Amino acid sequence: MIPFSILDLVPVTHGSTPREALHRSLDLARHAEQLGYTRYWVAEHHNMPGIASAATSVVIGFLAGGTSTIRVGSGGIMLPNHSPMVIAEQFGTLEALYPGRIDLGLGRAPGTDQRTLQALRRDPMTAENFPHDVQELQALFAPVQEGQAIQAVPGGGLEVPIWILGSSTYGAQLAAILGLPYAFASHFAPDALMDALAIYRQRFEPSMQLAAPHAMVGLQVIVADTDAEAKRLFTSQQQSFTNLRRGRPGLQQPPIDDIEAFWSPAEKVQAEHMLRYAVVGSPDTVRVGLERFIAQTAADELMAVTSVFDHAARRHSLALLAEVAQSLGTPMCTSAARQPAAV
Repeated sequence: MIPFSILDLVPVTHGSTPREALHRSLDLARHAEQLGYTRYWVAEHHNMPGIASAATSVVIGFLAGGTSTIRVGSGGIMLPNHSPMVIAEQFGTLEALYPGRIDLGLGRAPGTDQRTLQALRRDPMTAENFPHDVQELQALFAPVQEGQAIQAVPGGGLEVPIWILGSSTYGAQLAAILGLPYAFASHFAPDALMDALAIYRQRFEPSMQLAAPHAMVGLQVIVADTDAEAKRLFTSQQQSFTNLRRGRPGLQQPPIDDIEAFWSPAEKVQAEHMLRYAVVGSPDTVRVGLERFIAQTAADELMAVTSVFDHAARRHSLALLAEVAQSLGTPMCTSAARQPAAV
């Protein structure tokens, strides 16, 4: 079947600190490595008290340094917030330190609000340069040419794998034109999923990095021993989405017994729409849900987001998911699953 990977938002839970969140993520990355997951990615978000991965490159180095074989990367770096040169140097350094294990997923959104964007000293119009900036990054990772005036050191010649991330059809079109692997964020933006995958596959042009389209799809997955327990664990994520819509993002909250008492009917409709691809339940329930999702999307890879408050329950969920993946015939540990096929 297909490889499974993990997207970790490095959640800061109620009653804990960012330091604790980062060390929980390292423990989870080691756990994921032992279970045979293919990738472990973290994402760039700013001014969000409940997410500790703002300094994404630093977090990737921390996780890669504490693991041995699993690929570690960004899901993603919000390129409009940075110069391509700086990212080339950062990820070139990571690749030099952890060769063959670093992925660079790139997003076009700022990953924050407009006031924070100003604090980052970035112009909102920088996003319009995204295609050019991606190509500039590719050039900086390419083999250094004689007489090349500007080099990323480390970086030049390391050819760090670049992915395009998206929650609309824009990223799908760009990934297809550039011949890059594509990751769609259906775990929070489900509406354009099928259209984006169709556009990417129809318009894909082979490149030096990739011979054929490779689409990875992110989705919420929570596995517990019973359906009831998994649904209860899922209430932490349902609260997070509702609080975000209320304009009150904050620390991850513990699960609650009655989610219906927490939200209004309108908020329920909104949250269930955004989370409609979530697969939550016992191993048997999740197996059926994943089989249906894979058949629907023909995804080449799945990236699970497991937003569970209790760390032990989160570890258990990843272990159960690995068992489900094995029952689906997923090549959790094969070297062929580590990288999309190159030309």
